Amino acid sequence: MQQPLVAISTDVRQFDNYTWHAAPQQYLEAALSGAGVFPVLVPSFGDRLDFDELLSSVDGVMITGSKSNVHPSLYGGDASEANGPYDPARDATTLPLIRKAVERGVPLLAICRGIQEMNVALGGTLATEIQEREGSLDHRAPASDNQDERFAIRQTISIKPASCLAGVFGAGDIMVNSVHRQAIDRLGPKLQIEAVATDGAVEAVSVRDARAFAVGVQWHPEYWVKSDSVSAKIFRAFGDAVRLHAAAKSGARTAAE
Repeated sequence: MQQPLVAISTDVRQFDNYTWHAAPQQYLEAALSGAGVFPVLVPSFGDRLDFDELLSSVDGVMITGSKSNVHPSLYGGDASEANGPYDPARDATTLPLIRKAVERGVPLLAICRGIQEMNVALGGTLATEIQEREGSLDHRAPASDNQDERFAIRQTISIKPASCLAGVFGAGDIMVNSVHRQAIDRLGPKLQIEAVATDGAVEAVSVRDARAFAVGVQWHPEYWVKSDSVSAKIFRAFGDAVRLHAAAKSGARTAAE
C-alpha cells in the first residue's frame, strides 16, 4: 500500500541527560496503521526550519496531543505555572507549520493540544481549567495508573449537520474519549465548529473553505484506532485526503513533464 509522507509534531523533553524531540508511539502507530501513511517526525526548531520545503516534501501534517499547553502569551492569557507545563519550542514550530499547511492546502489533522494550537495559530484563544466553569463537565482523565481507564470512551459529543465531520461520521451523536482541562474559548475567525460536548465545549473544528482536509479534534482517536470504529474513521478520512493530495502533486508533475 502506498505510504505518502506525513509530518508529525514533536515535544521537547529532558531525560537521560539529553534533550529529546519525540512523539508518543500511539500517534505514530495510528498514522501508520489507521491512516496508512509514513510518519516523519519534525524537530521543534521553530523558524530555523524551512516549512515551505517541508510541505513540498510531505503530503500531510499531523499535530499530536501532549501534556504541555500552548503558552498563554500567544493568545493573551495568564502565563502562570498553574496553566502549564509549557513547551515554547513546540509552539514556535507547530503554529507556523499549521498556518503554512492551511495556506498551501496540505491535509491537516490536529489532536487534543493540536486543536488548541490550531485555534491559536488561526487567531483564537483558549480557556484554561474548564472543569471549574459553572455548568461544565469535568473533561479530565480519571485518576488511574491504567491508561485504558484514563482514555476510556465515555463522552458523548454532537456532530454538526452538513459539517466536514458529518461526512465522516454522519450527523448526530458519537462517543469519544475526550481528556483535557483546556478548550477553545474564542474561535479563530478562519475556523468553524464541527462538534460540541453536552456542556457546549468545542470538541472539533475545521478550517472554513479549506483547500484540503483541515480538522482539529479535542478527543484522542489515536488511542483506540485499532478497535473503535469512530477512532478509525477519522484516521481513514485523513489518510484518504493525504493520498488525494499526493496523487494531485504527482499528476501536476507528470503534466509539467
